Amino acid sequence: MLEHQKIVLQNVSHNKELFAKELKKSVIWLKSHEVYSLYKWVNENFGETHNDVIQEVFSLKVSI
Repeated sequence: MLEHQKIVLQNVSHNKELFAKELKKSVIWLKSHEVYSLYKWVNENFGETHNDVIQEVFSLKVSI
């Protein structure tokens, strides 16, 4: 599932709203250890362009 979500995120990375929507779904669907891997991956690949979205989504996950 993690690899699938990486592909989806790559495909929607051009659109910030879609990226945020898919990232939120990913965090909900994935297992805890996969969420950490996803966090590292999105920061490495999209941290410069979508840092605000990444931080918002993952701060929500921590507070749940």
